[in-house]
Amino acid sequence: MTSPDQALEEAREAGIHRLQIPTPFAVGRVNCYLIEDEPLTLVDTGPNSGKALDELMGQLEALGRSLEEIELVVLTHQHIDHLGLVEIIASRSGAEVAAIDVVVPFVENFGDDIELDDRFAAGLMLRHGIPEEVVIALRSVARSFRAWGAKAQVSQPLRDGEMLELRDRALEVQLRPGHSPSDTLFWDPERGILLCADHLIAHISSNPLISRPLDGSEERPRALMTYLESLRRTRELPARILLPGHGDPITDHRALIDERFAHHDRRAEKIHGLIAERPRTAYEIAQELWGNVAVTQAFLTLSEVLGHVDLLVDAGRVREAPDGNVVRFEAVD
Repeated sequence: MTSPDQALEEAREAGIHRLQIPTPFAVGRVNCYLIEDEPLTLVDTGPNSGKALDELMGQLEALGRSLEEIELVVLTHQHIDHLGLVEIIASRSGAEVAAIDVVVPFVENFGDDIELDDRFAAGLMLRHGIPEEVVIALRSVARSFRAWGAKAQVSQPLRDGEMLELRDRALEVQLRPGHSPSDTLFWDPERGILLCADHLIAHISSNPLISRPLDGSEERPRALMTYLESLRRTRELPARILLPGHGDPITDHRALIDERFAHHDRRAEKIHGLIAERPRTAYEIAQELWGNVAVTQAFLTLSEVLGHVDLLVDAGRVREAPDGNVVRFEAVD
């Protein structure tokens, strides 16, 4: 089997260079990829910070390139560690910006819908039992994080299934929502290389975060169910090398995806066991599973719990039991 180092070397030989850019988040550095082609293409940018910009420029310089030479910036999804420097890069280089069509309004109006995003998240947290004081504190933290992102005009909206044509390669655009509503993969069938961003990461399970729907719908997304369906589609690709948004390349994606399916099955069973003991809110389940992390990372753990409860509800094993202003879940079997 190809090792991660061999996979990186093969990617370099194919003109794809990994740039590891610092972030302020627990996930650590984010992988951006410089594609030596025409146009000279940068896939993702890192967060909007002076440190990230300095390191991006330094790593480009080590490859004999400069920020001003970038001709195309491709965004894989809407998270701030992946798009934060897009405005600076585009303004300095004159680069075109490409992103999947469903995320274009989000990118072009980044930050303008903060109140809508905050209201959506706050309503979800309160409905599922998270105390109001925790919700207020998390809204303050969320607002501060927005500074790590940026808006930009998207000059090349991409459609799911179309080909992004460069001089020496054609990359198929594949919308694979789940981790975010806008997760986009770029598949090079000729070389068997898949740029997969945060859709699949070797060392951690990608958390399907519940995000305000990009289409304006008020219905809560079933993010984990959507994500698992996206993984099933990715599993069918004859990919040899996956280049993720964090960590090392993946060289056996089918085994890793099967591992993730098993992980989510185990988590769902554990949550079913807790609900079978007595009806619980999603917040109570998160506290049982992760203790104080359910407070400090309340929205992330809420997304995790609701994703697995959705699987149980879909299987007819759990149902919602409204209790005043909150929702509890109770076992059916």
